[in-house]
Amino acid sequence: MKSAIVTRFAPSPTGYLHLGHAYAAIFAETQARLAGGLFILRIEDIDVSRCKAEFEEAIYEDLRWLGLNWESPVRRQSAHLSDYGSALERLKKLSLIYPCFCTRGEIKAEIERAGGAPHGPEGPIYPGTCKHLPNDERDNRINNGISYALRLDLAKATEITGDLSWQDQTLGNQKTKLHEFGDIVLARKDIATSYHLSVTVDDALQGVTLVTRGEDLADATGIHRLLQSLLEYDVPQYMHHKILTNDDGKRFAKRDQSVTLRSLRAAGKTPTDIRAMIGLSS
Repeated sequence: MKSAIVTRFAPSPTGYLHLGHAYAAIFAETQARLAGGLFILRIEDIDVSRCKAEFEEAIYEDLRWLGLNWESPVRRQSAHLSDYGSALERLKKLSLIYPCFCTRGEIKAEIERAGGAPHGPEGPIYPGTCKHLPNDERDNRINNGISYALRLDLAKATEITGDLSWQDQTLGNQKTKLHEFGDIVLARKDIATSYHLSVTVDDALQGVTLVTRGEDLADATGIHRLLQSLLEYDVPQYMHHKILTNDDGKRFAKRDQSVTLRSLRAAGKTPTDIRAMIGLSS
């Protein structure tokens, strides 16, 4: 029998967990527990240049110390690259993917020549420099070993899906604002997937029914909703929560060792103290 609710916490092992992570993990686990559902843990380790085994082990240790339990097995993204590759192939068959050979510097220069470009949640919107390259030119560059990224043709994609929406338990009914992103990158030559693609595929394959995450990712949900429609995935509910900040109003970061769970534990703090500090004592 399928659980009524499945939530997840999906950290990247690029540093030690901090108070903001504790809030996100406990928030997700609480939503599942109160509904008699399932809480799962996923390790988002596709960027092998930054992810380290010691940080992954620390994630398990810190979450257990907080008193959290999750379903087994833990999904590690690096072990499931074929799933993302299959999703990309489906999008390619719809003629929605094209290679982009532009470096960040070239994109910046192109934007400056055009007198600037609109900005979205992820920065300046890609101007489409490589979008209309002839196929033989694309093949020639790839065969010559030029680095490239695979971008989603947003215009073609939205022609297929039409207008889309999703339900957010905090923000209410939401509509996609895809023009704020442009033709996003879904994979690179050296990294076989992107955050947007992998999180969409993972949530679908793991049966996540309620996505809880920080409000800073609310805008990105439109991209995920688009991919869900193109890949014919079920659509989960969403709940975007607040982002914890320090006394100066800045969000917590892994580089700030004073707020990592490991440092706080060493300073004598207990799991109960942590829950009180982040305002999730229940």
